[in-house]
This record gives sequence, structure tokens and C-alpha cells, in this order.
Amino acid sequence: MPPTRDPSTDIFRILRWPLALTRLGMAAERLARAFWPLWSIVIFALALLMLGVQDEVAVEWVWAAGAVLGAGALWAIWYGARRFRWPSRAAAVLRLDATLRGNPIQASLDTQAIGGGDAASTAVWRAHQTRMRSRLAEARAVEPDLRVSRNDPLALRYVALLTLSVAILFGSLVRVQSVTGMGAGGPDLAQGPAWEGWMQPPAYTRLPSVYLNDITAASIEAPEGAEITLRMYGEVGALTIRENVSGRDLTPDAAQDTAQDFAVLRSGELAVDGPGGRLWQIAMIPDAAPTVKRDGEIEVSYEGEAQIPYTATDDHGVVTGAARFVLDLDAVDRRYGRTIAPEQRKMIEVPLSMPVSGNRADFANALVGNFSLHPWANLPVKLTLEVEDGRGQKGLSEPEALTLPGRRFFDPVAAALIEQRQSLLWNRENAAMIVQIFKAILNEPEDLFRKDVEQLRLRTLTTRLELLATYGAITDEKQGALAQAMWDLALSMEEGDLQDALERLQRARERLEEAMKNGASDQEIAELMQELREATDDYMRQLSRQQAQDNPEGQQMDPQNMIQMSQDDIQRMMDKIQELMEQGRMAEAQEAMRQLQEMLDNMQMTQGPGGGGQSPGEQAMEGLADTLREQQELSDESFRDLNDGQRGQGDRQPGQGQPGPQDRQPGQGEGGRDPGQGDGGDLAGDLAERQRALRDELNRQRQALPGQGTEAGERAAEALERADGAMDGAERALRDGDLAEAIDRQSSAMEALREGMRNLGEALAEQQQQRTGEQGFAQGGDPAQQRDPLGRNSGNTGRVGTDEGLLQGQDVYRRAEELLGELRKRSGELDRPEEERNYLDRLLERF
Repeated sequence: MPPTRDPSTDIFRILRWPLALTRLGMAAERLARAFWPLWSIVIFALALLMLGVQDEVAVEWVWAAGAVLGAGALWAIWYGARRFRWPSRAAAVLRLDATLRGNPIQASLDTQAIGGGDAASTAVWRAHQTRMRSRLAEARAVEPDLRVSRNDPLALRYVALLTLSVAILFGSLVRVQSVTGMGAGGPDLAQGPAWEGWMQPPAYTRLPSVYLNDITAASIEAPEGAEITLRMYGEVGALTIRENVSGRDLTPDAAQDTAQDFAVLRSGELAVDGPGGRLWQIAMIPDAAPTVKRDGEIEVSYEGEAQIPYTATDDHGVVTGAARFVLDLDAVDRRYGRTIAPEQRKMIEVPLSMPVSGNRADFANALVGNFSLHPWANLPVKLTLEVEDGRGQKGLSEPEALTLPGRRFFDPVAAALIEQRQSLLWNRENAAMIVQIFKAILNEPEDLFRKDVEQLRLRTLTTRLELLATYGAITDEKQGALAQAMWDLALSMEEGDLQDALERLQRARERLEEAMKNGASDQEIAELMQELREATDDYMRQLSRQQAQDNPEGQQMDPQNMIQMSQDDIQRMMDKIQELMEQGRMAEAQEAMRQLQEMLDNMQMTQGPGGGGQSPGEQAMEGLADTLREQQELSDESFRDLNDGQRGQGDRQPGQGQPGPQDRQPGQGEGGRDPGQGDGGDLAGDLAERQRALRDELNRQRQALPGQGTEAGERAAEALERADGAMDGAERALRDGDLAEAIDRQSSAMEALREGMRNLGEALAEQQQQRTGEQGFAQGGDPAQQRDPLGRNSGNTGRVGTDEGLLQGQDVYRRAEELLGELRKRSGELDRPEEERNYLDRLLERF
């Protein structure tokens, strides 16, 4: 009887290749997991050699690192040998069987445990094995899992791979060959020394780097400041450097250094002496210093904004610049308030605006700034411009004598205020003289002031200045506050109200008509036309403001009795007038001007029914104005009483026998008088009673204050609350006989009252605008004519935006310059988030 054949032989013959490949894959998995420290160390060491780290450190460090890496490699071999086990065939069978349906390999190798004597059971078993063996043909080698993340949780292998990637990109196999004497560099490179060299021009030149090994020409042009890097490989001393372009003292020992770094500072010779050496003649391209000069006429706007043009040049481009203004004391008119020496002030230094895009090697630009508030405004100064290039070289312009541009005032009282403001800022010792001038102005003020509130503000300012000057208490902070108060008052008087704007408009129209009749030049007519445009814009603004104040409730009058005009209508009319004048059709231009004047004269402000009564807003403003006037009168009486008390005590100054404000005890008046003694006490008590009554009146007005619910209304309420507190302090000081303290408190109350009136006017204007917008929609207004906060038509389709220009004329360039300057300033603020600064840089690159 022949021997029974083992069925497993046929099974393993069918699975021979899938099983062998699966077993090899398992071996690869175990090799990777066991020896990953070894190949990580080897890769890391190779990367260090390719990067040339051995050339940058002493040889002792190289040997030490080699010893450490060698010890690490031996440990890695021992670690891998302990962990590696060759996979058995049984493990490979289990791996392969797990990938097949129903584990056919194990089923084919099994034997029937029970039912062997039953023919039916045996037939079923054989059919099952036949089906399982047919599935063996589907067996495929299992792919190995080479991930070692569980064995390397710190991912140290990726550090080695990253270092190798950097070395492949920026390193060189030559460096490895110089250490190992092996590699793909050829027999000559392996047997002898080698060198590499680079020339890196300064970044601001925007020139590319040069690989010196590729330069076979005898001469090289190099920009001044170019960095040359040379590296020698092989035996030390086999290659030496010889150069005279850097200006350094190159000793024989230094010439043999394997790492050479120096800058090109002059023309000369550069040589690599030795096998495969090279010689070049270096022609240095000098970097010229930048130049800058003032060029063109200085333009000053009505508001005092100056445009100072200049030109700048540099061979590689200007990086930054600054303008410096220094007072030209020799050219100053030293009369009146400038007879004494001025207070020391720093020079004015402002950065020059640079072109955002384009070439900065040769450009023209303008310094835009408003110096009207500076103490040197409209005084002789010397201007010096300075620019700097990328190398740090600076160029200066010749000092130019000019008048520091600033706003000019044409109203006589406003001009006098600005002149005295400049005297105060010139030297605070002029305060006594300024007080005398202000008192002379206030002596007969009826024909000098258009509004009583302006006279009251000047009286308050005079009282405060005299009090501070008397006690020598004009600090830097108070000097600045007084100067700002003078500026605000002068600006209010200069710009005026609706009547002033109308008079200015009429003057501009008359001047233009006279110029047209007399055959003025085109330039003069253009300037007068621009003046007419500005006067018309001012008139429209004042008209809108007056309408908001006179009609805070937004009530409409009969449309048949009202002519409505928009700013666009007026601009179109003036464009038509200018076009007619440019065409020489003066008669038609005069007729168009007459029509424009009639339209402006016929404009009516919206009034409530009846048109004769005052609105609550008007009543509140008038009541606050009366309170302010009475407070001013009370402060004047207190000041006169203070002066009378001082004259009664003689000419003694505080600290010379007469107690000053800081020396008086509570309950004492000026000169140490007891307020309860004699007439002084009666007068102080009478002033205190009047102050209390005035405070009660203010509290009554605060109860029905309009403009509630708006931000400006809240600010008005807070200002009036501060005025109430100041009045309360003034009353207590009057009862204590401390007139100096009372005057100071009264001044604070008047300042708070003025601030409250300003805020109340803004609140009334906001309410008027809101009601006007609501009534426009409620009365069937065309939504297409509604405008967004930028003044654009929002459209009737939900589209946000417009095709119409937001700026016209000369303002577009000024506004663009302001926006670009703001972008440059914000992009240079390092405290801003990096994402925001990157966005700003992209904007600057685009525009």
C-alpha cells in the first residue's frame, strides 16, 4: 500500500511566493523597529558633514562629535540586535491567513476530529476543505507595516531626516569627501584640495549672488559692501588666500584659514593660491551717497496745510528721510512780544513721505503737513532735508530760509488773538502784556464781536490768564491749555456762522465778477473760482448746521414755499460757470452766476408750523447761554473784589509778608481778612448767594435737557454735571472768603458750560438728521436716493457701493497721501498682530 501524501505539502507549494514575501515584509518591519536609532544617527552625521559643520568649528569639536556619534551608533547596533528576531514561518502563515476570507490556510491544514466513521459527515468535511483550498489562489503577499511611531514616540527620526533634507538643498557632498576622502567627486577631488566661493551683494542693490567657482573671467565688478565667502577643503595650508579689497591686514597664518569672510571696500586683487586656484581683479562699484533738495513752490491751503515739494536721488534708492525746521532767530522781528529771549524748544522733525511703489532712485515728492498750531508758525525758520540709503549713508540739503507755513487769520480780533497766542508761546513772561491787550480789546467790544458768547469766552480767558500771571503759576501744561483756548476762540471768530459764510460767499462772487469784467488772467480767474467753491461749501455747511439748530424736531414746511438744492446741483452749476469762462463766454458765465446767486438767496430753512415759536432745543441753548453770561459777570465781580483786596494790602507779593493762596487758612479771605468782618464778608456772602441761585437755575435747566438718548446728549449732561459741581465748589469758596479758589472754580464752571452747549448742539443736529431720514422713507422717498455714511447712493437692489467718485479735484491726491502714510505707519508698529501687518504689507506692495 503506497504511503499517504501529506496534504500540507500541496498547500505550502501553492502559497510559496505569497508566504515568502510576507515573511520578508515581516523581517523588514522588525528591522525598521529595531534599528531605527542606528539609521537616524547615520543620517544625522551625514547631514552635518554635508552642511560643513566641521569647517566652522575647531578640530577638537569634530573629534568629540565623532566620538559621541560613534558611541551612539554602537549602542544602536546593540539595541537593534537585542530586539530583532527573524520571523518564523508559522507567524507568516498566521499573517497571510488573516487576510483571506474564512482563514482557508488553517482550514485546509485541519483534520476531522469527530464523525470520521460517518460517510455523510466525511463527505461534508471534504467538500468544506475543497472550497477552502480553492480560496488559496486568492492569497497575496501582505504589505509590511514599516511605521515605527510606537517605538519612536518623540519622532527623533524626523529630526535626522529634516537635517538631511536641508543638507541636500544647501549643502555639498564635497564637504563629505573632504573628510572621508570618498565620494562622487572624481579622483582629482578626492586626492587633492578643493575650494568654494560666493559673492553676496548688499540686499538693497537687489543684485543676485555670484558663485565664484563659475567665474573664469580675469575681472569681476562688485558693488561696495559685497560680502565674499571662501571655503577651503583638504590639507590645511594647501590653499591660501591673497586679497587687498577688504582693507584688513592678512597675515600668513590668517591666509591659510579654511574659512574666509570679508567685504569689498575698495578695488584690488583677489586670489586663491594653490592647486586649482584662481585670480581675479576686483573692480569695486562705489555706492554714492543720496542727494536731496527743495524743488518747487510751497503751497499752503486756507486751513494752513502746506505742501513742500522736494526731489531725491540715489544710485540704489532712498530708504527714508526727514525734514527739520529750526527757528531762524536772526531773521525774526524782535519787536513787541518777541523782544525777550524765546523759551527753548526742540526743532521740528517730521518724516519725509516716500513713494510706496516704483523706483526710489530718482523721484519727486512733497512733504504734507499742517504747522499752524506750532509756536513758530508764520515765523522765519531754516529747513534742512535729510535722506538715507540702504548702506546708511546720508545726504543733506542746503539749509533754506523760509517762513514756516501756517494758517493766516483775516478777522482783526482773531488775528490779534493768534498774535498774542504766539507771544505767550514765545515766552510765558509776556502774560502780563497779553492781559493788557485783551483788556484793551474788551474795553469797547460792541463793534468787535459778532456774538456775545465770543466776548464772554475772551473775558474768561483774560481772567484766568491774569490770575495765573499774578501768582506766576503758568506751568507748561497751563501754557498749552491757554494757547489751545486762544486758538479755538480765534478759529471760531474767523470761520464765523451762517451770516459770515454768506458774506464770504458774496465777497468771493463779487471778486470773481470784477475779475471777469477787468479781463483778469486765466490763473487769477481759476484761483477766484476755487475761492468761490470753498465759500459755497462753507455756506452750505453753515446752512445745514443752522437748520439743525433751529428745527431740532425735523418738522417740514409747505414744499411749495421751499426750494431744495443738493450739493451736487451747486457743483454742477459752478462746473458750468467755469466751463463758460474757459471758453471765453463771459456774458453767459455772469448770467449763470446770477442764477446761482438767486438760487442760494431763495433757499429757505425748514421751520415748524407757525414759524414764530422757539423749539425746545433753542430754548435750552438760549437758557444755557444766559447762565454762562451770568456766571461770567459773577466771576468778573469776584476778580474785581480780589484786586481790591490786594490793593488794600499794598504791593506785597506772596511770601513777603502777605499770605498767598497756599498760606491762607480756611475762613480767611484775601490778605488774611475774615469774611465775617466788615464789608468784605457782606460782599462775599452776597456773591455766594448769587452763585447758589445760578446753580439752582442750572439744575432746573438740566431737568428738561433735550437730546436724551444720543452720545452727544450724554456728553452734554456729563459736562453740565461738572459745571454744577464747580459752581458748588465756587459757592463754598466764596462763603469761606477764598476768592482765588472761587475764581478758579468759576472758570471751570464756564468751561464745562461751553462744552455742554457744544455737545448739546451736536445732539440736536443728530436728532435732526435721524428724523429727516425717517420722514424721507415715511413720505415715499426714493430709496435709490438714500446715501450711505460715505455719501454714496446705496441703490435700490441691495448693492453696496457706487461708481461715483468719493473725492474730486485736488483733495484726492492729499487724501491718497494721508491713507498711504497711515498704512506705512501701522505696518511699522510691531505691537500689532502679525496677520494685520502682513495684510498692510500686501496693500503697500499693491499700491
